[in-house]
Amino acid sequence: MLYEALALLGGLLLPLAFAPFEAPFLAIIALALLFAAWSNATPGQAFRRGYLFGLGQFGLGVSWVYVSMHDYGGAGILEAAGLTALFALFLALYPGLAGWLAVRCLGVNRQPPRPSALAEEGSGEVTQRAFHSIAVFPAAWILLEWFRGWFLSGFPWLQIGYSQIDTPLSGLAPVFGVYGVGWALAVLAGLLLAAPRWSGRRRWGGLIAVLGLVGLSESLGHIEWTRPGGEPFKVALLQGNVPQDVKWQPEFQRATLQTYMDMTRKHWDAKLIVWPETAVPAFYQQVKDSFLAGLEAEARDHGTDLLIGVPYYNAAEEHYYNAVAALGQTPGFYFKRHLVPFGEFLPLRPLLGWILDILQIPLGDFASGNGRQPPLIAAGHPLAASICYEDIFGSESLVSLPQAAYLVNVTNDAWFGNSIAPHQHAQMARMRALETGRWMLRATNTGVTAFIDPKGAISLRAPLFRKTSLAGSITPMQGSTPYILWGDGPVIVGAFVLLGSLAWRHHQSFSKPMLNSNRTRP
Repeated sequence: MLYEALALLGGLLLPLAFAPFEAPFLAIIALALLFAAWSNATPGQAFRRGYLFGLGQFGLGVSWVYVSMHDYGGAGILEAAGLTALFALFLALYPGLAGWLAVRCLGVNRQPPRPSALAEEGSGEVTQRAFHSIAVFPAAWILLEWFRGWFLSGFPWLQIGYSQIDTPLSGLAPVFGVYGVGWALAVLAGLLLAAPRWSGRRRWGGLIAVLGLVGLSESLGHIEWTRPGGEPFKVALLQGNVPQDVKWQPEFQRATLQTYMDMTRKHWDAKLIVWPETAVPAFYQQVKDSFLAGLEAEARDHGTDLLIGVPYYNAAEEHYYNAVAALGQTPGFYFKRHLVPFGEFLPLRPLLGWILDILQIPLGDFASGNGRQPPLIAAGHPLAASICYEDIFGSESLVSLPQAAYLVNVTNDAWFGNSIAPHQHAQMARMRALETGRWMLRATNTGVTAFIDPKGAISLRAPLFRKTSLAGSITPMQGSTPYILWGDGPVIVGAFVLLGSLAWRHHQSFSKPMLNSNRTRP
């Protein structure tokens, strides 16, 4: 039970490495505890210990799901708690599968040692276990994080690389993305676990490896991968702080529109004004002539472009879209590509339709936008737009790059309430700016509204749950980081090649004794 307790403790520590707790060193300790639990495990034990780690990780780290379901989704206490628990129970499968993959498929620790075996290990055994901690376990972990990032539409929340946005390891992000940062972190955790078993030159070698990895990351972080692509221009980000429980009520529609109109008119000196996701609580077609036409005319008179979050209805296709409308010098639309399960569509409706009986979230069965939409143009430059949690997927931002000169994310995190989720979401948005070497403009309904610079640092930030606007200047950028050029490919392919080659080598070494034994039979 000691190893099970270590795994659960590691899982509970891991969320504290992320915002708003800001203790990134705990991610290394958490993974080291997990790898220690895997080091003396059978395949079944590795799965169970990984699963316990996942229960701690997601039971604490995505506890905000309860807030969304209970406070804003209409579910009762028991229903919200039960659905949140089911969600955490499902997500915990991923760390469990990572452990099973490392131990079962690669033949690691097929025969667990006796409790006193560590004291009896020879140098070859120590070297092998160190290799497992430094190479096998990190690669398996990253592959399962990647799998979690796209399977069933993906949920990359709490991927370990995000916790390092303010550490030297973040220098790897413009080169290898969040998975590259996460892999480096996992390798450091493996080195932390292996170091006490080493002596002499091996221990010095481990120290050099740690310093080399951290030093390389730090050096990469000082490289300017992108460069200015034009003169700085002024931007205003609006945070309406419209309560979620009244946002869609018809009697509040006029007041909401007037709120954003008044806030906009205070910033006609800006080249760009950005409204949050679905800031307009009506379909574009319902307000384009009565409200938006006059607003767009004012914007053109002042030389200002507007980016407005608004639902859009395509009557010809009978499709609803979550959209950003560009009003001003170059009108256009961006339709959200990556929809939120249970918020904008219901996955596996025949199996999960019962959830609609519990939640009172108005699922509109939104349609996904085309994956190759041309970038919007605002303030004279193309931009990469994202809506809501699209900014937690690194590959989503790459579609419009390197043409886009900056990134814009509009979101409505009011669903999260005063939980840890808005802070975690903003941390992931920071990674997108760092990966692409571009400014990220975040306009949210309740926060975190922010200007994020090309190094992933927040330069201006609005307070949570306050009606306010944030004004500042950004510089359009051009050029490509290595991550823009090759995305997640090198990291994922590298992990597959490493684990595949190890599995093949294990298969070969396992087959040869069998063949030799068959040849010696009479």
